Amino acid sequence: MQGPRFNRIILKLSGEALAGPQGFGINFETISQIAHEIKEVVDLGVEVAVVVGGGNIWRGRAGKGMDRTTADHMGMLATVINALALQDALENRNVATRVQTAIEMRQIAEPYIRRRAVRHLEKKRVVIFAAGTGNPFFSTDTTAALRAAEIDAEVILLAKKVDGVYDSDPMENPEAQKFNRLNYIDVLRMGLKVMDSTATSLCMDNRIPIIVFGLDKPDNIKKVILGEKIGTYIEEG
Repeated sequence: MQGPRFNRIILKLSGEALAGPQGFGINFETISQIAHEIKEVVDLGVEVAVVVGGGNIWRGRAGKGMDRTTADHMGMLATVINALALQDALENRNVATRVQTAIEMRQIAEPYIRRRAVRHLEKKRVVIFAAGTGNPFFSTDTTAALRAAEIDAEVILLAKKVDGVYDSDPMENPEAQKFNRLNYIDVLRMGLKVMDSTATSLCMDNRIPIIVFGLDKPDNIKKVILGEKIGTYIEEG
């Protein structure tokens, strides 16, 4: 069998990915399946860091009339809930895991310290980054790009509900065309909803490739790691 294509990765999971078919909250069957797939990748010897979103619990930007900074802080706390749920699912599969938060809450998680995170990864522990960057006005997509640059990750795996990047929403347009490869400038110029522009620019500046793929089929995370051609590959043009 072909060996893994990458040694150290960032896996970005949206909050919606953890909600499963119900669309909100945490679906424990879904999160258990994701934990199983992460374990498969860890068993290949790959160093795995995860960034989780919080949209299944709180959509801060939809908080009408609410102060944006307050709403964003609530979203950060939602990501911590998801991180703890994923940690529990992984540890139930005997995967050593650490949660690091950008906002200190020492009773339940470690504060984010880059050197400590790298050391955990070297020891083959899965590190889950929660609470975003710790700053309002920045998305968890930007967190994934920032952490990937900080820990020298070779790629960001962007796990979504759809199986790649399309020229329009495939849920609304059955004629939507899927892209197999793109460069960062294409994503920015065409306004494709892959990551927000700040995150995309950060990946471009640091030459961090992005692979966008769906969680709709079992073992897709492992397939990407082993180099199978699924999803959309975004890199320097």
